Amino acid sequence: MQSTQRVSTLGELRSLGHVHRSVKAELRNNLLHRLKSGEPRFPGIVGFDETVLPHLERALLAGHDLVLLGERGQGKTRLIRTIIGLLDEWTPFVEGCEISDHPYEPVCVRCRRLAAELGDDLKIAWRHRDERYAEKLATPDTSVGDLIGDVDPIKVAEGRTLGDPETVHYGLVPRTNRGVFAINELPDLAERIQVALLNVLEERDVQIRGYSLRLPLDVLLVASANPEDYTNRGRIITPLKDRFGAEIRTHYPLELETELELIAQEAELSAEVPRHLLEIVARFTRLVRDSKAVDGRSGVSARFAIAGAETVAAGALRRSAINGEEQAVARVCDLPAIVPSLMGKVEFEVSEEGREQEVLEHLLRRATAETYRHALGTADLSGLLDKFDRGESVDTGELVSSAELLQRVGQTRGLGKLMSLLELDGDSPGHAAAALEFALEGLYLTRRLSKDVSDEGSSTYRM
Repeated sequence: MQSTQRVSTLGELRSLGHVHRSVKAELRNNLLHRLKSGEPRFPGIVGFDETVLPHLERALLAGHDLVLLGERGQGKTRLIRTIIGLLDEWTPFVEGCEISDHPYEPVCVRCRRLAAELGDDLKIAWRHRDERYAEKLATPDTSVGDLIGDVDPIKVAEGRTLGDPETVHYGLVPRTNRGVFAINELPDLAERIQVALLNVLEERDVQIRGYSLRLPLDVLLVASANPEDYTNRGRIITPLKDRFGAEIRTHYPLELETELELIAQEAELSAEVPRHLLEIVARFTRLVRDSKAVDGRSGVSARFAIAGAETVAAGALRRSAINGEEQAVARVCDLPAIVPSLMGKVEFEVSEEGREQEVLEHLLRRATAETYRHALGTADLSGLLDKFDRGESVDTGELVSSAELLQRVGQTRGLGKLMSLLELDGDSPGHAAAALEFALEGLYLTRRLSKDVSDEGSSTYRM
């Protein structure tokens, strides 16, 4: 990696022995450095180590513009944004240049003129790598002016002629010269806009309002798309598709542990959510993705699980505030609220119209039962069942405090072992209540207890 001292003139830059590299050479060299040193290449990216990242690394080493193909919420944009971490931390450019020309090889008319006039006294400034990235969400109303540029009427009014290249107001792509430009949902671009990108990718020049500006732009172009849209004839023009050097498929987390790791990394939890509840949310997400009632072409975003975990935590925080509890710990009673809050994130098959909530509630029960069998399937719950053998019942609900629930259940033989299996703190009333309620729900789902649910949402467990 280059570690150039930040000087202010072209002559000082030359004296330091600064070497100009293209963006793709810069990315290649810095990626090779991290591969050799073992440093993280794409921090914050979970679940792609053995699948997506090797393909991305090969594309960057080859110097290819690339397309990431995947359903929504697979981390495509997040992955694209990590690429800028492979750029040099600081890079010089001609001071005041709209397209960040390198002082060694300026390409715009203004900078070439200044370089000829000032020589080694040419003023330079420095740009951080975070400023060398731009992205655009492709929409049908995106114009050539947005991406490439247009004639600036103010500059014309100042006396310049329309044929003067300096009358151009550059769009996002030229302004990202010597950086990384991302287009999200590429197939949504109108065909005439896709045509405008052809020259940028292949000839590396731009055409504005009837005259061509020879601008050999130095840009890594990265696009994202849904596989169905990208391969659908007519959604993306074939010549543009041919210009990309690499197509890389992304995916949802392949393993449950990866889903849990992603939730733990991304979710901003306002209360404590025990692992068994996060596991239920993760299993629920995976069941929804695999359900035949859900439109698989649309996908179920990773944000589905993240939002679900945050909703569970919010329910615990609300209960603790109402009851004046010092510790807010989520319980099974906080899970049902995620169904209505997440329903808008799922596209159902037409045949399931009107049954959306029923489908999700069923899958949530399945996820809870699977988690119970995994965590407590071999646990001895006879101490808890003794209470029900005596004909007693337990009332609980989303507004029942931890202390109140523990009082209603009473002394329970084997509670310490139960909490140990769930990796919960034995001295915490909130943890004890979370363990007991999970055990009660598991016994109900495995048909060892019955449960009555009131219109207000409270539950009564009995034999």
